[in-house]
Parts: sequence; C-alpha cells; structure tokens
Amino acid sequence: MLGKPIAHSLSPVIHTAGYAAAGLTGWSYTRIECAASELPALVAGLGPEWAGLSVTMPGKEAALEVAADASPVAVAVGAANTLVRRPDGSWYADNTDVGGMVRVLTDAGVGAGAAMTVLGAGGTARAALAAAARLACSSVTVVARRAEAVDELRTVAGALGVALTAAGWADAPRHLVADVVVSTVPKGVADPLAEAVTWRPGGVFFDALYDPWPTPLATSALAAGLRVVSGLDLLLAQAVGQFEQFTGVVAPVEAMRAALRSATRSDFLS
Repeated sequence: MLGKPIAHSLSPVIHTAGYAAAGLTGWSYTRIECAASELPALVAGLGPEWAGLSVTMPGKEAALEVAADASPVAVAVGAANTLVRRPDGSWYADNTDVGGMVRVLTDAGVGAGAAMTVLGAGGTARAALAAAARLACSSVTVVARRAEAVDELRTVAGALGVALTAAGWADAPRHLVADVVVSTVPKGVADPLAEAVTWRPGGVFFDALYDPWPTPLATSALAAGLRVVSGLDLLLAQAVGQFEQFTGVVAPVEAMRAALRSATRSDFLS
C-alpha cells in the first residue's frame, strides 16, 4: 500500500485477514510511505513478486499516470486507487472506490431515479459522481465551500454523463432533503449542519468519515430514522474489489469484515 501519511491505514488488517481466510499463505500486504512525486520511481523498481498495489492519498492521480492501461471509470474520475500487475509486467489502473461506493449505497437501498446531494468537491466527490452515474441517479447536486472546486468537477461529470448542479455552502441545509446524501468533507466541516438539517424520511446518509464516529451529522440522520453508512463500509467494499483483482480469488468478505470490526471495535460497520 502506497500513500503519505499511511501509518494509520486499516487496509493491512482487511487484506491480511482475507489472505488468511482464503488460504493464500504466500501472500502479504504492507505499507510503504510514498509521496506522489516518489510513486513513479518506486513502482518502476518493484519486482515481479508484487501482484498489485493499493494507492491512497496523495498518489491516486500519479498511479493513473504510471499505468499502461486503465479502467474507463479510473480515466473518467482522473484517479486510481488500485494498480494490478499484468503478465507482461505492465500495470493496470482501476478505481475500486467507485465500485465500493456503489455497493454500499445499493445495500443501503439506493436505486435508479434517486436524487443525490454530495457535500464537498474533492477526490471522494469524484467517486460519488461516478457512483451516481452507475446508480442512474435522477439528479446530483454538489454543495461546496468554493465555487472553483465545483468547476473542476464539471469535466468529470461530463465524462460520466452526469448533470451536475452546484450549490453554495450556505444553502447546504435545504439540499440535505435528497434521497441520498453523501458527505465527503473533512472532519468537522459538516458538523454545524446537524443543527439545521431536516432529513427526508426514508433517505440514506453516507459519511465518508469513520474517525470520529458517529459524526454529528450521522447522529442526526440516525435519530431521524435514516439508513446510515460510514467510511468503514466504503473501506471494506473498495478493499474487496482490490483483493479480487490482486489474487483472482473470490474475497472472503465476512472474514475481512470481522477483522475490520475487531480492529475498530465498531458497531456501525454494516
């Protein structure tokens, strides 16, 4: 796993548990501290024993650039969190954050025609746009603190065929009545909205954070009876996609979930 900082990552817990449960005794998963500028040289120097790489911030754009080929979704969002070694030694890039987000939102009951609101306009918001496209959402509103950040998303939305509506942060409360709300903002940014929100009954709230958990906005959504999913759910789902591409083996999801739940002592992991 490549990224910086990376010591806090729970991905080794998930993947290692998967290898053990699948009987892959010769497999291991490790962290490597790596800045985006260092990624090309590091990847180029890896031996054939490396089957794949998980890539976290800040190297997701660099990971896409070092790949000889990439999935359409990775190209569309302009970022890859997964590099898979091909038989000829080249690297294939994918973005399993998107598939993971689709999985957790589908499991939460989000279906075609849902109206989605996305809080934030960074990298995770790109994945949310791609998930909205796959889920055939009827509309997507991006609420951000900076209009320029939303403008940067418009190219991504166009590539995905998503009609994007922009809204300023001051108008955030009135956009939280969507069928599904996805929060991608950093810790603490959305906390004040918990005092101003009126949730849509039967809606879904997904917060990409998982530490601290629950966030004030998640607590508000839970109290209103919404289906709430967390960043832990996404962490697991995207890791499942990586595991299967790295190994060619069906992921032992329950063993991976149990390991993550034990490591975090979380009752909120679906």
